[in-house]
Amino acid sequence: MSRIVTVNSVSLDGVMQAPGRPDEDPRDGFGHGGWAVPYSDETIARTMGPRMAETGSLLLGRRTYEDFHGYWPHQPADNPYVPLLNETMKYVASTTLTEPLPWRNSTLLAGDLPRAVTALKERPGKDIVVLGSGDLLRTLMRHDLVDEYVLLIHPLVFGSGRRLLGDGVPPARLRLVDSVTTGTGVVLATYRREVTG
Repeated sequence: MSRIVTVNSVSLDGVMQAPGRPDEDPRDGFGHGGWAVPYSDETIARTMGPRMAETGSLLLGRRTYEDFHGYWPHQPADNPYVPLLNETMKYVASTTLTEPLPWRNSTLLAGDLPRAVTALKERPGKDIVVLGSGDLLRTLMRHDLVDEYVLLIHPLVFGSGRRLLGDGVPPARLRLVDSVTTGTGVVLATYRREVTG
């Protein structure tokens, strides 16, 4: 059985919007795009490299998929994330996209999303990793489908922006299973869902 693992950069107040590039996601007037980049360091690379090697496939929402497709296939091959993102199987949750999808190794999830994701989890294999994809992630949380949260918590407060957790997310008990602090003040915290009952 596979696990659903989310990997997300967040600010101290839970904002996950546009961590990578200034133009990544300016919705609602968010003007802080690219906020995570100055905090990248060797500790993050050394910690996240092995984690990402456990990725069997990616599960992405439409917006994240389109953003990644517009960026990653055009990056230099020596970037360690390029082969991961280009070659890994990508499952896309969307009600507006149609197949064939433009990025190789991509397929739409058909039908009821929770049921489709449950079927993916029932297959043997490595982790199914969710990157970004806030709306998708909250849907998965509402259906108790996320097994592990890998959060890169940055020492920033924005006061506005799209947050990882919001209204409508059900209560959950999590257990901290690993944490690393970088020289730039980022805390890489891994939380695992506690199964009750």
